Amino acid sequence: MSRITAVDVFPVAVPFARRFVLGSGTVGTPDRAGPVIFVRLTTEDGIVGWGEQRALPSWSYETAETIAVVIKRHLAPILLQLSPFDVELFHARANRRLGPSVSDGFPFARAAVDIALHDAAGKLAGLPVHALLGGKLRDTVPLCSAIGVGEPSAVREHARASAHYPAFKVKIGGDPDADAAAVRAVADVAGGKPIWLDANQSYRPSALRHLLRALHGIPGIHCVEQPVPSTDLLGLRRLRSMIDLPVAVDEGSFTARDLARVMRLDAADLVVLKICKSGGIRNALKTAQVALAGGLEVLGSGLTDCGIGFAAALHLFSQLELALPAELNGPELLSGLYVDKLDIVSAVATVPTAPGLGVEVDEERIRAESTDLAFA
Repeated sequence: MSRITAVDVFPVAVPFARRFVLGSGTVGTPDRAGPVIFVRLTTEDGIVGWGEQRALPSWSYETAETIAVVIKRHLAPILLQLSPFDVELFHARANRRLGPSVSDGFPFARAAVDIALHDAAGKLAGLPVHALLGGKLRDTVPLCSAIGVGEPSAVREHARASAHYPAFKVKIGGDPDADAAAVRAVADVAGGKPIWLDANQSYRPSALRHLLRALHGIPGIHCVEQPVPSTDLLGLRRLRSMIDLPVAVDEGSFTARDLARVMRLDAADLVVLKICKSGGIRNALKTAQVALAGGLEVLGSGLTDCGIGFAAALHLFSQLELALPAELNGPELLSGLYVDKLDIVSAVATVPTAPGLGVEVDEERIRAESTDLAFA
């Protein structure tokens, strides 16, 4: 087996094309870049595998600084003893070195490495990542438009620009009146297409009931995602019994074990699958298997991925029956991606078939834009 001989880390401030705000805070604006950590693994045969992960501490606890330090100081020594095919061994040793507590230990850092391992393994085997995972079920993945918290006029303008998307994910921020106006603005454009509400932990149960009363009769509202704080599973359970709309868990379930607890409490109808919070592709599949075995539907999402993570998600989601089009919003929200060879037409992405992730990484741009973590 070809061993890993080098691990390189590149922090990059990635520019946004438009303002994007969640219930938990701002992700990025044209004047405020988003920090991303790119990882490059090299094997003794000269094969290169790439991974990436956005740092968004308002969403999860990891910062750009912690992701970079964890990879350089704690994960690189493990990787230099392994081959790209040793994914499970990598995670087992990472668990011993960085205790996962009651959930994942530094999942965003590990996800960046995990993606790079899969990319390098696929290139060594001459196979696309989805083949390493058992093969794809479909050739394309439809995408969902991601519309941030904002004034009705801005939200309506975004929805009109995204009218060709088959579904809309609308961020809500905890103000029932303002959120109702924004959702109605999207619904006016959506014409009955599915609308996926995402609160990002910003709601109290009583306020959410107020919002849903205000939205009564609007067609297409499919579910509400993570209305209460991630640590409040009992609150999520109580809320699910109070409303008729299906409830999705996201920040409240990072791992397969987390989801098992959610299911034991009957606290959710759906789970949002993200490679970043799972700690990688293989662990995300484990969560999906637990969900499907327990009768929960799966929603696919990302975290403004810059091309490498986007491609990884396509390989993963090509194997799963998703309840709605995947919310992989990097191409929609960022000013540009850091890869070539992605095929996205009319809000439908084609699953890459070349070896590894199947994309060409713009290494020159990543190196040129790499910073010292002093993000503005």
